[in-house]
Amino acid sequence: MVLRWQPAEAELDFSAIRASGPGGQNVNKVSNAVHLRFDIRTSSLPEAVKTRLLAWQDQRITADGVIVIKAQDSRSLERNRADAVSRLIELVQAAAHVPKARRATKPTYGSQQRRLEGKAKRSGIKAGRSSKSDF
Repeated sequence: MVLRWQPAEAELDFSAIRASGPGGQNVNKVSNAVHLRFDIRTSSLPEAVKTRLLAWQDQRITADGVIVIKAQDSRSLERNRADAVSRLIELVQAAAHVPKARRATKPTYGSQQRRLEGKAKRSGIKAGRSSKSDF
């Protein structure tokens, strides 16, 4: 299932925070990093995707069902906001993907015969290594 979903602006809660790491005075003065908070339960996502997201054991999803994404790679607040939204969309699309159910199959007769022939050949090679004078 391919989910073409864009979050509504009202569903996203952005807060500007100070970025961690190196950067000199700019890091200490400017709040360019972004915390994106997205409530799964009150969102416009399909119910199947909501339940799959809430069941995930992901550190970005709180016990209350809120996804928190921190974006601080760029020095621009707008780029960090866009990065956080794209990471949210990737997370939701990953949850929307349902893996195909695996159906058990039996090996073919020919593959069974090839396996047994290989085992017999290998057994003969190993038997030929032993010394014949074990009296």
